[in-house]
Amino acid sequence: MDSQLKTIAELRKKYQEYFSQKKHVVMPSASLIPENDSTTLFTGSGMQPLVPYLLGAKHPDGTRLTNSQQCFRAEDIEEVGDNRHTTFFEMLGNWSLGDYFKKEQLTWFAEFLTDVAGLDLSNVYVTAFAGDEKNGIPRDEESAKIWQEIFAKKGIKADVVELLTEKRGSELGMQDGRIFYYDAKKNWWSRAGVPENMPAGEPGGPDSEIFFEFKQIPHDEKFGKYCHPNCDCGRFMEIGNSVFMEYKKEENGSFSKLKQRNVDFGGGMERIMAASQNNFDVFSAVDTLRQIVEKIEEKSGKAYSNDSAVRNSFRVIADHLRAAVFILGAGVLPSNTDRGYILRRLIRRMVRHSDILGMADNSLAELSAIVVSSYASIRPDMVEKEKEIQEAIQAEEKKFRQTLKNGLQEFDRLVLKSAGRDRRLPGFEAFYFYQSFGFPKEIMQELCAENNIIFDALGFEKEYEKHQDISRAGTAQRFAGGLADHSEQTTKLHTATHLLHASLRKVLGEHVQQKGSNITPERLRFDFSHPQKMTAEEISAVEIMVNEQIKRKLQVTKEIMTPAEAKQSGALGFFEKKYGEQVSVYTVGDFSKEICGGPHVENIGEIGNFKIIKEEAVSAGIRRIKATI
Repeated sequence: MDSQLKTIAELRKKYQEYFSQKKHVVMPSASLIPENDSTTLFTGSGMQPLVPYLLGAKHPDGTRLTNSQQCFRAEDIEEVGDNRHTTFFEMLGNWSLGDYFKKEQLTWFAEFLTDVAGLDLSNVYVTAFAGDEKNGIPRDEESAKIWQEIFAKKGIKADVVELLTEKRGSELGMQDGRIFYYDAKKNWWSRAGVPENMPAGEPGGPDSEIFFEFKQIPHDEKFGKYCHPNCDCGRFMEIGNSVFMEYKKEENGSFSKLKQRNVDFGGGMERIMAASQNNFDVFSAVDTLRQIVEKIEEKSGKAYSNDSAVRNSFRVIADHLRAAVFILGAGVLPSNTDRGYILRRLIRRMVRHSDILGMADNSLAELSAIVVSSYASIRPDMVEKEKEIQEAIQAEEKKFRQTLKNGLQEFDRLVLKSAGRDRRLPGFEAFYFYQSFGFPKEIMQELCAENNIIFDALGFEKEYEKHQDISRAGTAQRFAGGLADHSEQTTKLHTATHLLHASLRKVLGEHVQQKGSNITPERLRFDFSHPQKMTAEEISAVEIMVNEQIKRKLQVTKEIMTPAEAKQSGALGFFEKKYGEQVSVYTVGDFSKEICGGPHVENIGEIGNFKIIKEEAVSAGIRRIKATI
């Protein structure tokens, strides 16, 4: 019997059914735009919305949860083009919130892979945490022993090998091992990375990663003399990661145990599909990507199986198109800041690669219909927005083509200038074009080659790294100030958003709906639907109303109920989207009632004086308020 998985929809359904049988509640995917979380621009993992519950808050759906989370990771944009990296992906997840632990998790996932997804366990290799003596965190010997038992039941020899680092892995190789110890850089998981980078209050823990070996791919020695599970040559593909989240960083830098032991599993749906088919190329193994590739073949007249440069362009377009459609579907529009800038980069890279393949202008907008159609069952809202999505892609393509035209004129000026300096384009000027005109590096390299000019690749990379360092610093600040830190000031500001939301609806009308928020200990940022700029009188009225409630010192109470009960009770919530079987409803006296994940103060008298510092437009029909206390 053929046990290969054929479609993403089939894999998603089977995974959720499997864990439902293990008494897990199936949750809907959270929004691609994080709610009440300023740590990141996009949802990049299934655990992001669950941080309060991993820290010990009671989840309304219980202690066993599962879902398929729609994710986007901007850091993978430059990686797209190989056989496995994508910016947008679905992450299969299951969680134990103080319930089961390592034995059940590793056994169940191995069973799912073999009995449901049809993988041959002889192609599976795993890793475990080697320990961190400096931070007093022990080696994860338990996971290694559990994996040995799992492999033994299938008659597979499973020796344990200590590799610790990628460098040692490439020097020592596999050594006939099946289970490999790596250090914290590889087998510790937190949102901030290794233990040293974690802010106080952040949870994390050792993990066990699962790799599938594509034996048909020979090792490429440019990645090191020998291959090993964490080698980047493409022979091994990580398909899942079980995080045993039981630690928390303290203010003094030490680590303590959380009050509960958690399991946080994430598995790449596209990669599991590829492993099920023993097909190392996710762009041909995954139906939702393959459909885009086939349409590109039709539009370009080129075959996907041609040389590596052609394949690279196919992959960039297929991945970036899918990601752009989902980001547009979440309400983001191209711009020069934050999420809009990431979206702009995606579309502009697509345009460039569509030109390389000789596709006609506006083909990308037409291709977007494939994405909308293939995900219609889980994202019917994107079907309703299909026209707007196509128009946004088309408009950005037109704008970029004009930018290219203007940029090429400027580039011609630099070509003449470079003639007097050994026909060389310096790295800092190349990066200026990258940042100011959106010129991808490959465009500049091609233009330089056409004009017999040396492209300063090393100088460009140095400038790019400087830019990345600045971006990372900004991300670190964003992370440290996020709602997930649960600081007293952040909690007060989060509670204040409930008062602000209710006040806006009373002053402006019930058309007002929350469209996003971003909260740091310094200020709150609240986005809401409203067709025009607020008047000074309206802003003053809202501010006065919020402060009047704070002076009343109203109690904040929490109830657990079904979404239907919440709606019937008058709680504010986005009822057009799916919720789990239970939700938390926070009530502020007789003034506000809203579905929310927390945390909140117990009495709004703790908040202090509320002050609106700015009201501005975000996009058509969306306004933004920034406020402090």
